Amino acid sequence: MSIIHKDIASIRADYSKFSLDEGDVLSDPVAQFQRWFADALHAEVVEPNAMTLSTWSEEGFPSSRIVLLKDIKPDGFSFFTNYNSRKGQSMEQNNKVSTLFFWPELQRQVRIEGIVERLPAEDSDEYFASRPKGSQIGAIASPQSQVLEDRKMLERLVDNVEQQFADTDAVPRPVYWGGYLIKPVRVEFWQGRSSRLHDRIVYLKDGSQWVRRRLAP
Repeated sequence: MSIIHKDIASIRADYSKFSLDEGDVLSDPVAQFQRWFADALHAEVVEPNAMTLSTWSEEGFPSSRIVLLKDIKPDGFSFFTNYNSRKGQSMEQNNKVSTLFFWPELQRQVRIEGIVERLPAEDSDEYFASRPKGSQIGAIASPQSQVLEDRKMLERLVDNVEQQFADTDAVPRPVYWGGYLIKPVRVEFWQGRSSRLHDRIVYLKDGSQWVRRRLAP
């Protein structure tokens, strides 16, 4: 079968902004990520903390969605969600995950594979308390990933929670909502280059040490 949508197949961009060499990167991938993340902030990348999180379903299919990075710790990367959501249930069953950052303004990607675990309750409490009240109410009201009859059902759930906390700004974190930490075992930094001859530097965890390798594009 020939290509049906040749207009799609012809879409391409040539990457030529930057290069990446083994001598350009730090010995620790988390520190290197912080450096690139600072570049993304400086370049005013749209939502630089948006990352594609992939987990495994019960049927063995990979399942991906966008979540937001909320902290960079010495031992990994944290985000928050509903523990009862599809991704939360998937991570309870299989703690191996991957995540991808794509910063087109810099022609860069970062791929992270690692082991995920729940953050301590005090970390989740601290972050939940920092959220706008509307986001707090939404986290409580939404039965994330469950089937809804219609939009009005969700709105009724939100209305009920808004009434419950109408007279206070102290909204407690629900027990089914909190944070996760991804502890990386493999981190790849990808820099777009001309003619698809991209630069790829991968860090592999070897015991307590990191080994760096260049990969073919």
